[in-house]
Amino acid sequence: MKKNRLKGYREKAGLSQTELAWRSRMAGQNISAFERGTLAPWPKAKKALAEALQVGEDELFPEEDSNGKDSR
Repeated sequence: MKKNRLKGYREKAGLSQTELAWRSRMAGQNISAFERGTLAPWPKAKKALAEALQVGEDELFPEEDSNGKDSR
């Protein structure tokens, strides 16, 4: 599963998973699964999370190269 920066940005914003779930109109279980990498966020989820955290989708969910490493 691709890595993401969701947990770091959430913590930087001072939000709990529950607060982020409320702001992005998602279930808290989804936020937890996204952070653990056990569930890949769908396009609408990525957009909602980025808006809730006031960051770009590319910042939260960076592209990976063919070796599975962050290309940034």
